[in-house]
Amino acid sequence: MTANAVYIYSPDAERYKFNQEHPFNPIRLTLARHLLEAAGALDPADILQASPAGEELLQLVHRPDYLETVRKLSMPHPEGSAVAQAGKFGLSTEDTPYFPGMHEAAAAIAGGSALAADVVMRGEVLHAYHMAGGLHHAFPDRGSGFCVYNDAAVAIAHIRKQYGARVLYIDTDVHHGDGVQWTFYADPDVCTYSIHETGKYLFPGTGFVTERGMDAGFGTSINVPMEPYTEDDSWLESFRLTVERAAAYFKPDVIVSQHGCDAHAFDPLSHIHCSMRIYQAMPAIIHELAHAHTGGKWIALGGGGYDIWRVVPRAWSLVWLAMTDHPLAERLNDTEANEPLPRSWQEHWQSEADEELPASWLDDLAHWQPIPRRQEIEARNGEVVSVVLQQI
Repeated sequence: MTANAVYIYSPDAERYKFNQEHPFNPIRLTLARHLLEAAGALDPADILQASPAGEELLQLVHRPDYLETVRKLSMPHPEGSAVAQAGKFGLSTEDTPYFPGMHEAAAAIAGGSALAADVVMRGEVLHAYHMAGGLHHAFPDRGSGFCVYNDAAVAIAHIRKQYGARVLYIDTDVHHGDGVQWTFYADPDVCTYSIHETGKYLFPGTGFVTERGMDAGFGTSINVPMEPYTEDDSWLESFRLTVERAAAYFKPDVIVSQHGCDAHAFDPLSHIHCSMRIYQAMPAIIHELAHAHTGGKWIALGGGGYDIWRVVPRAWSLVWLAMTDHPLAERLNDTEANEPLPRSWQEHWQSEADEELPASWLDDLAHWQPIPRRQEIEARNGEVVSVVLQQI
């Protein structure tokens, strides 16, 4: 096993598929894991298999009536009474429609994230990575944004109940981590940090700098909304300045991070214009913060990402490379460096891919068109960062 990290695998998470046309496709997990294996970065000894979350664990976040409805709608032919309730619980939308086996798949994901929390909090490893996790939009009483159970919130609630630790949640998905934020909005021992495309233009329409928490939790909700078409330098400067301040201010015992990779320019569901460079840099920054503030305790989850061939496998693999201090991650820390992807991975998947697979870990930016409004976008992002830094 890697000395300080474990890779959590939830077999039933691969059943989390709404329908054939839906952008949330669990093949992402297979692609990323195979890429790590082809790169010689994931050994079977590194992998720990998880069991599905049970009722008690899920009820740390979700209401019993919601859980009951999810179970009923998970049947191959759900009863009419359950179908009639689907809309009330957010499970009849185009984004989040109910599907057979939904409860089992979502419970498997929640169980994996809770296991990742346990092995870190028990001191068995410093870091744990549950790539299938990160379903951050689900609420206690409803599904939303492709998310049925909020495994990130379940893992955090489990940490709070079982270990009494202060949790810093870092969300790097292009969509605001609303479900996690609102779940812990009044909790002074959970700090939710989210960098994302501004909700002025993008789902879920929240995540503004004015959302700062309430009651005893005021000041523990931190949002960094970025302008559409933000590029690497502005995104990373905004992230580093604010997340470092947040960690120093909050003094967490453990970090839980969500690594949605839909801020990439290729992603079809957002308007940010970043490259793979941010997905190399952000896990490295979070790794540094864990060792600086939590004695190394770090739990990483997956999340969004809808360019499933060119972006997600590389981005999610880079989290594990950073977490394990892999030599490849060290080479990519050089801002001028790039490395070819394993040829065996490319040859295996190219026939199934909708697009030409990338040849290297990072993007070749030589032919990327510059954004005409770059200075204006960077200035607006700078204003947001100034406000956030004043609030922390």
